Amino acid sequence: MNGSLIILKKELKGFFFNPTYWIICFLVSLVFSWIYPLQLYGFAQLLLNYVAQQNIPANQLNIHYGVFLRQLSYLNLILIFVVPALTMKLFAEEKKLRTFDLLLTSPVTSTQIVIGKYIASLGAVGGIVLLALSYPVATAALAKLNWGPLLVAFLGIFIVGAVYAAMNLFCSALTENSLVAYVMSVILNVSIWFIGIGAEVVDGEVARKIFEHVSLSTHLSSLVEGTIRTNGLVFFGSLIVLFCFLAERVVESSRWR
Repeated sequence: MNGSLIILKKELKGFFFNPTYWIICFLVSLVFSWIYPLQLYGFAQLLLNYVAQQNIPANQLNIHYGVFLRQLSYLNLILIFVVPALTMKLFAEEKKLRTFDLLLTSPVTSTQIVIGKYIASLGAVGGIVLLALSYPVATAALAKLNWGPLLVAFLGIFIVGAVYAAMNLFCSALTENSLVAYVMSVILNVSIWFIGIGAEVVDGEVARKIFEHVSLSTHLSSLVEGTIRTNGLVFFGSLIVLFCFLAERVVESSRWR
């Protein structure tokens, strides 16, 4: 486990002492500083219209649905492209600079290498999710919030970011070109969302249930609405373990080349 901690500390320094990470955080805050006030203003207008117009759906009058869930959908879209940018160099850059060979000859196992790098990437993703969460927290000064569903919803989007990190870590392990790793990661992140569309286009009941079961959006929807379901956590955990295992296999295979 000491090997993982050493790798973790090294990679965390690589993230948080790198200007690129803070530029990404600045751009994310720039996007939300523009979008979030517009969402709040639109929600306020909706409440004012409700006084004169009683046929507005009740869930749209809830700030969780009217503002926060929309913010989470934007955050998810951002993570699809930002997480690959954070993880693309984790293995690819080391292979390009030939420090990967030194890493393989050091007294750390392939599992420790993957775990250390993966947890470090979670730290970087968590920083961006916390940055997005700071906007609803600031809203607490103006309105009474239901913290339970809000925190569960942000936990859900963090878990989805953790799935992206595992998949993108695997992509980075496959190549020594960071740009190739980034493109593969984005394609994988986008593709996993298209699986859910299959449930809407297939005719068979069994096929539809299979698509729903393997759909990321199906399991995320309950979390963003503030409900924790065991099958959803198992699904996300399985994806994370699967792609971390595949990354470990790729690293381990490099020892024998």
